[in-house]
Amino acid sequence: MVRTPLTPEERERGERLGALLRESRGSRSMVEVAAAAGLSAETLRKIETGRAPTPAFFTVAALATALGLSMDDLMRRCAFVPA
Repeated sequence: MVRTPLTPEERERGERLGALLRESRGSRSMVEVAAAAGLSAETLRKIETGRAPTPAFFTVAALATALGLSMDDLMRRCAFVPA
């Protein structure tokens, strides 16, 4: 199965998600947050750096829970905002 290339908007949304996760992590280590979310540190690293700009819903939900963020807040802060 061939995956459709991401649009620029999807890439930007992934970058916003990564920045929000890094900001929300604060002084907590990547390993600590990833473990709390039940993920590998490499998965979190890929999301935070934009190399995985469209993570699965349950991955995002687990990270939101580990970081004390609501899904509504994540959606509002990461959604595409037209110029």
